[in-house]
Amino acid sequence: MHDTILVTVIDRKGDAHPIEAPTDMNLNIMELCKASELPVKGTCGGMALCSTCHVYVESDHALPGPTGDEEDMLDQAFFVKANSRLGCQLKIAPGLDGLVVRLAPEDEEV
Repeated sequence: MHDTILVTVIDRKGDAHPIEAPTDMNLNIMELCKASELPVKGTCGGMALCSTCHVYVESDHALPGPTGDEEDMLDQAFFVKANSRLGCQLKIAPGLDGLVVRLAPEDEEV
């Protein structure tokens, strides 16, 4: 078992940021982005109560399905696509090595 995996986050300008993510700290994608100083707000602190950590999953990973709370928030989010997820609900785990996500536009962007 590896202690870190590689996650690539594509920012809103289209720049890719490969990030080594520890698998033993119970982090999620939102926390990883914030720790890497990427522009993710995570206003609710990871409780699936907002959509400020909205990402698009661009790699072909088998992810656990969204919870009802996550689906409810995505129903209210801007720019939702079939591959939309809340970063706070995607836990860093060994099976996510190579994951690629793109930050969704913020509500004031067009």
